Amino acid sequence: MAAVTGIRAAGGVAWRPSDDGVRVCVVHRPRYGDWTLPKGKLEPGEHPMVAAVREVAEEADVRGVPQVRLPSVRYRSEGQAKLVDYWSMLAVANGGFQPGTEVDDIRWLAVDEAIRLVSYPHDAEVLGAFAALPQVTATVALVRHAHAGKRATWTGPDTARPLDAEGWAQASALADLIVLVRPGRLVSASPRRCVQTLDPAASLLDLPIEICGDLDEPQPGQQGDEQVLATAARLLELAQAGGQVAVCSQGKVLPGALERLSGRADEDFTTPKGGGWLLAFTTDGLLATDRL
Repeated sequence: MAAVTGIRAAGGVAWRPSDDGVRVCVVHRPRYGDWTLPKGKLEPGEHPMVAAVREVAEEADVRGVPQVRLPSVRYRSEGQAKLVDYWSMLAVANGGFQPGTEVDDIRWLAVDEAIRLVSYPHDAEVLGAFAALPQVTATVALVRHAHAGKRATWTGPDTARPLDAEGWAQASALADLIVLVRPGRLVSASPRRCVQTLDPAASLLDLPIEICGDLDEPQPGQQGDEQVLATAARLLELAQAGGQVAVCSQGKVLPGALERLSGRADEDFTTPKGGGWLLAFTTDGLLATDRL
């Protein structure tokens, strides 16, 4: 992600189902006398998605699962350029809102009501983008294994090559993002470095790691397209089960699998070691890809 000067902030459109559609959360700030979406500034070194989930929890007391990146907003604040990143978030829990000095009231409204209430046109635009989304039925945190040294310097079987110190640091950082998705399953390709990449998340979530050879890179003599198809099919199968899942795969199959699922062959799906994607699915297939 390119460096951005000025103020960085993040927030979300937290939503929950209702009998006649969905309700979204807006907050009232007594300092400004406005109605707006919950958001706040990033802490030093904080990933925007981590900040978005944290701020929604702090301002509205809503535990949200990020699903789809919404349009970012740019404006000037305190004499500086400000960039706010937003995600749609499924509200999965709340602790009972208590009014405070920063936010003294929240409302759960139909989207059209929220658009009429918010004080700023950019908030209305973000809500409009959310309203245009189809219903998300599954969220997949898809990552490539973290750094594991050089294949040429490893004397054992390549499948046994472990993460190095840099890789363990990457795996720990990925865990902070994976836990936001609240996965019910962790699924990994079979190489040790893939399983180890999910180890920190498994410890935080107290979940086992399932091994799936369909997520592996092609073996010697195997057609690359064949394994790409297998990886794409497995990701779609996991998504069709619904809910949230985290998956670790390998660099030679990820770009092709994402191209097939998205139908966008012109997009760069190259994934660096220790990098990944937030994938949102509907009943019709892959809706959105968001690089982590």
